[in-house]
Amino acid sequence: MTPDPQHGPVVHDWAVVPLPATEFDPVPHRLLHEEPVARIRLPHGEGHAWLVTRYEDVKLISADPRLSRALTVGLPLPSTTPHTLAPAGGVGRADPPEHTRLRRLIAPTFGRRRIAALREHTERRAATFLLDLVETGPPTDIAESFVGPLSAAVVAELLGVPAADLDRVQAWRAGLLSHDTTADAGDAVKKEIAGYFADLARHRAARPADDLISELSAARAAGDVSTAELVALAVMLTLNGLDAVRNIVSTMVYVLLTHPDQTAKLRAEPGRLPRAVDELLRYIPQRNGVGMPRIATADIEVGGVTVRAGEAVHVFYPAANRDPAVFTDPDRLDLARDGAPHLAFGHGAHYCAGAQLARMEAEVMLGMLLSRLPGLALAVPPERIAWRTGTVNRGPETLPVTW
Repeated sequence: MTPDPQHGPVVHDWAVVPLPATEFDPVPHRLLHEEPVARIRLPHGEGHAWLVTRYEDVKLISADPRLSRALTVGLPLPSTTPHTLAPAGGVGRADPPEHTRLRRLIAPTFGRRRIAALREHTERRAATFLLDLVETGPPTDIAESFVGPLSAAVVAELLGVPAADLDRVQAWRAGLLSHDTTADAGDAVKKEIAGYFADLARHRAARPADDLISELSAARAAGDVSTAELVALAVMLTLNGLDAVRNIVSTMVYVLLTHPDQTAKLRAEPGRLPRAVDELLRYIPQRNGVGMPRIATADIEVGGVTVRAGEAVHVFYPAANRDPAVFTDPDRLDLARDGAPHLAFGHGAHYCAGAQLARMEAEVMLGMLLSRLPGLALAVPPERIAWRTGTVNRGPETLPVTW
């Protein structure tokens, strides 16, 4: 901790070190209980930012239109990574009315009817992957032989990315989401992936199919979206579908297999699965560090603290999901928990567009594993499982299982 002469005596240094399994980062956990609106310094960027960790305060900041994502463009703000993940002009760094327009373009893709149809496709693919697993026999790395390939197949189907291109897209994903990628290297990867999706959009414009890239290409032809905005939307959805879903669902499997009593009850009452998925989303800390900050456009009171106009504010959703004022015994997994909604997918205008898709994938994958592999168990002791380091999204490097 270091003094800050402008605002007061303490700025907390948050190194954002790799953590195993579901171990909660001690810095935001401590601040949640001791200083829920605090000044922090992160590994990259200049100066400090505010970190908001309490549930109601996080909701307030996330929904307040006086906090701008667009104003972050071009600023060397405190960050977890040396390069900015979200591209300028993309939906993640837009404010209304531009943000509203972009979200409206992709809303039909993630509507209930489209997700219901995609669920049937996902169930068929999952059954095929699982038959291959059973035929090969245990042990297997369930993250790389089932969860990862299935989540990749789903996002490829949704966007219209050819299966033959997935390895290349996966390599770009790894580069963009690494804490070790420099700003120059990150820009180079972004240029490559932008060129790829621009080419794919041109191809789909000439040969449209039932996928999101085709729909966005038609919207571009109508003047409703620019090429840069189309690319930014495609990149955001691809990264979340390939990386975030793979990591969170693999971690869900790990948590279930290390809580056998609760999992046994879930097997006996499969109708409880949707509630269990929501509790897993609340309980699992999905990220290493924070995501995109916001810039205050006016003085804002939050948690008894005044955030001044022009200052950067980060929210940390995993900490809000452990707020004892909202969740009873918040650091304990309870698959039967029923109460306030979690904030794993964010809140407000920037609530995750693919939330229903991710929830559906988790329900399909977990439901099939629990019902068709009743003897599913870790193939090694929990402490021997390797967890990803130096990446934005937390998850197991490998998850060896048997049955």
